[in-house]
Amino acid sequence: MSEAPVTKSMESKKPVTLSGTAKDAKHAPTLGLVDIGESKRAYIFRVSLPGVCKPQCNVKLDIRADGRVEIKGLMQDSQFINNHAKKYKPRVQQLAPSGNFNVVFNLPGRVDPRLVSPTFRNSGILEVAVMKHTIPNNQPINPGTPALSS
Repeated sequence: MSEAPVTKSMESKKPVTLSGTAKDAKHAPTLGLVDIGESKRAYIFRVSLPGVCKPQCNVKLDIRADGRVEIKGLMQDSQFINNHAKKYKPRVQQLAPSGNFNVVFNLPGRVDPRLVSPTFRNSGILEVAVMKHTIPNNQPINPGTPALSS
């Protein structure tokens, strides 16, 4: 299996920060993998959140105007594990443990955090489209100090 080529726009130090169970999952389906795409008017991103189920989806999405995205959530043990907690003794644990997680990354540019369309898939993928920040046509890019009339 070959790795995907890294382009200059994709290069950066620590593009995604993981903490909590997202960081602790060493061998599990990786929590917090991120794909970021761009169209003319929006950024589109996908985040893997395996084990975060839709019925008990405890996920908070925070998108700031500067393009910073923060996803906080809670991984919960399954109902199956809860029902068998007294009999269940883990021998191998490769899935992310239960607990809080936090995924933080930056989009390539400014956005309008009021214009967000998130979709959480049953597959554990969070898909989000967020509109880019635009300046109205009648507003100058840098208004500065108004000129004095003589």
